[in-house]
Amino acid sequence: MRHRKDHRKLSRTASHRRAVLRNLVTALFQYERIETTVEKAKEARRLAERLITFGKRGDVAARRHVARFVTRPAVTAKLFAVIAPWYAERQGGYTRIVRVGRRLGDAGETAYLELVKTAEQKEKERKARIATAEAREKALKGDEKKKAKKAAEKDEESGAEEKPKRGEKRHAEGGPAGPARKRTRTGVKTG
Repeated sequence: MRHRKDHRKLSRTASHRRAVLRNLVTALFQYERIETTVEKAKEARRLAERLITFGKRGDVAARRHVARFVTRPAVTAKLFAVIAPWYAERQGGYTRIVRVGRRLGDAGETAYLELVKTAEQKEKERKARIATAEAREKALKGDEKKKAKKAAEKDEESGAEEKPKRGEKRHAEGGPAGPARKRTRTGVKTG
């Protein structure tokens, strides 16, 4: 029986388990949603929620504590500046696990581990995604117009200069080359 055993070992050594969880939590704060196995998600959730609580405290000791665990300084800064203020009025339950299904390779049960957001935050992100998609489409249309214009200019230039036909060569004077030469085993033969 597992009395007083408070965590999953994840079939790893202690150092490997800690490294995996550090990477998962860092990725969660960076991307705000990650896909992993259900067991890893449950373990990462425990640590992520504790770190968000430290982020809500916001003092120097809390920053140092989080910086020891999170692997990237930019992600630590994001936790304190962006993520922690989202949950200022919330007393826990900062993350959610959404089961996805089974993996094809080993049939491991996968899930999304994501940060819980309010309806206003979701609407703002949706509008930002739509705006970037529209900007991308507009830029692509502008690029297509530029490419068409350049192609038209090249056609005009190539129409002014006649290119030799395939198999024809030009001499220094600019006229067509003489009869084609055939190469034989013994040397060059004209004909």
